[in-house]
Order: sequence, then structure tokens, then C-alpha cells
Amino acid sequence: MSQPLNFVILTSGMNDAISFRRMLAEEHRIRVVAASDNTEQVYADVVRWKPAAVIINPGAGPEPDWTLCRQISAVCPETIIICALHNSSPDLILDSLRAGAREFLRLPIDAGELRTAVNRVAEIGGVETNAGKKRGRVIAVYSNKGGCGTSFIAANLAAALDQPTALVDLNLQAPSQDLLFGVKPKYSIADLVRNRTRLDDRLLNGFLVEHSPKLSLLAAPLEAEAAEDVQTGHVVETIEMLRERYDFVVLDLPHTFDAITITSLDQADEILLVLTLDILAARSAQRALAIFRRLGYSNEKTRLVLNRWNKQSDMELLHVERYLGERIPNFISDDYATVVNSINLGKPLVETQSSPTIVAELKRLAAVCGGMAKPESEPHKNVLDSLLGSVRRQTGKLMARKPGVMSMARP
Repeated sequence: MSQPLNFVILTSGMNDAISFRRMLAEEHRIRVVAASDNTEQVYADVVRWKPAAVIINPGAGPEPDWTLCRQISAVCPETIIICALHNSSPDLILDSLRAGAREFLRLPIDAGELRTAVNRVAEIGGVETNAGKKRGRVIAVYSNKGGCGTSFIAANLAAALDQPTALVDLNLQAPSQDLLFGVKPKYSIADLVRNRTRLDDRLLNGFLVEHSPKLSLLAAPLEAEAAEDVQTGHVVETIEMLRERYDFVVLDLPHTFDAITITSLDQADEILLVLTLDILAARSAQRALAIFRRLGYSNEKTRLVLNRWNKQSDMELLHVERYLGERIPNFISDDYATVVNSINLGKPLVETQSSPTIVAELKRLAAVCGGMAKPESEPHKNVLDSLLGSVRRQTGKLMARKPGVMSMARP
């Protein structure tokens, strides 16, 4: 199986970036590793990543874009420059050719033209294969509303996967994984970023905290100022390094849609969208799903997880599912005291003997994410059927007692 083709994009703003991502998401061989509206940042990203291709959409005054093309051609001749043009006039095409462009796309992008361009990039670039090279699965745990338990689920998911796993705390302004695991990290992702040019396996391992032979933590910096050193390109680079060394990389994300969060979600193979049974969480989840669609994520990439569920909430659950327009196949039961106790002890719940129900649910979620179990389409159905069956039986008995009313209950 071939590796994805890394692409870098020069955009003209956030709306342009989202539009490009949505169009490119339809071509599964492409992975966007960086996007910016700044030519200097795009040049730095190209030098760092040496991508298979860079897409450039020239602005009204294209001279800085042509300069960028010439710089890329000189420093990274193996990178294919693709110009995406609204105005495909002969003069503009000629200028782009002189600057070093080798492929062209008309805007808006046509799926057939994109496929043809990608085929040429693959042929010219000589895509490497994954043979003999590890490429771990990246799972992002996310909620755009605080208080839903994303950090708790991320920690326990990582501990329950039972495969070589790296847990990355990307809550750069409000870290918590060090507390959940009861550790005091000497280093953080900010230290890794500052030393990324000289990283080898030994140095990388030194920046991680080993919780067990199969689980290591890359902590967030405790000082808020240090978090400012971590940029989107650093996050992509870190994820790539980790997925080459671990079977799973679990990302604990902040409750925002900032550049680092979107970049992390882009890199994820799977997103666990966490919510609870309240209107604020449901509305936040609905908004997140809408943004995921705008970003071009497939339905298969997102897995809904309902945290703090209890049997008395079945009817509310049906309302939430109807509101979201999605089934919620994954449930973590409500046991506040036990969960808080595990957090206070600094030990993942799945590693204790407490609350067998929640432990089983967390391990099942890990098995589903690890591809060792199929998701249950309706895990609450038996409970609901039992509840409705009881109501029907009681109603049948009452109807049978009323004179002149025919009972529908079987004898």
C-alpha cells in the first residue's frame, strides 16, 4: 500500500483553506500537511516537509507567488508545483511555467482534473511504499465543549489499547494528562519542538514519560508561555515521528477550533467526538459535525461517544440522536465518584478493579478503535426495549380491567 502524497497549500485566507481542504479530501491519496496564506511560511513548510506537491493559487499581484515558485524549484526540485487558477489566461500560464509550475488546476477544482494531476505527481515523484515502515493509527479525542470528559477518555483509551501507544497532550493552555497519570514530566512537546532538528530515537524517548512498556506520554508544557513555541507544522511533524514508532497515537485535544486543533484533526485517522446528555453538549456536537463536513471529513472518520450515560436517560438519548441526525453507538456509564477517585489517585480507571461496567465499556471502545471489535449499532436497545415492554404490559393490564374495552394483551 502506498503512502499518502504530502501536499502543502498556499491559500488566500481561512475560507479558501477550508474550500481547498474539502475538495482535496475527495482524493484519498492526498494528505495536506500544511496550509497558509503567507509565502514565507509556505516556503518554510516546503523545506521542512519536502512534499510531493505544493498547490499555489496566485493572488491579484502574483509576483511574490512566482518568487516562491522559483525558490521551491531551487531548493526542493523534487516537489511538483501546481498552480490553481481562476483565470487561466495564456499570459498567466506562461508566467507560472517560467516560475517553475508543472501542473495546473482550474478553480473550482474538478474531480477528474484533480485525479489526473495526482496521477502525474505520483508518477513523477516516485511514491515510496509503506513496506517495512511502521505507520501507526492516530486517534483524536475531541469535544468543542468543556466538561465532557475528553481527557479522561483519552487517558483510559490509551491505557486500554494494549499496543505500543503514545498519548499526546495537546491541551497546551490547560494540560491534565500529567495529573491523570500521576507523573511530573521533566520535558514537554515544547522541548521536543525546540530540539526537533537533532532528534533520534534515544532523544525522542527522553522527552516522553514511560507509563508502562506499552504506553508513553508526551506532556503539554506547564508554563503557558512555552506553549507559544508550538506551531501547526510542529504538531504535524511530531505526529509523524510518533506514528512511525508506535502502533497508536492518541491525541487529547483542546475544546477549540483553532489552527492546532484543526491540524491535529486533519492528521487523525479517527476522531472520537465526546458529548454528554445535555442541550449544550448536544448543540456543540452538532456544530462540530457541521464543521467536520465543511472540512471534508468522511462519516467513517468520526465516532460519537456518549459519556456519563445512565439507563434513566434513554428517552433523552433518542431526542439527542434525532437532533444530531446520527446514532450514538459508544457509551461510557455514569459513575462520578469512581471516576473522580481514579483521577485523584493518578491512575487510569482501566488499570484498577473499580467499576467493572465502565472498565468494560472503555476496553470495548479501545477494541473498536483498535479494529478488534465491531461497534454496536444500538447498545442501549435492549434496555429501551425492556423499558417499553414493561410499559406495554402495564398498559395492557389496565386496558383489560376497563369495562367495554378490548384488551390487546395475549392471555
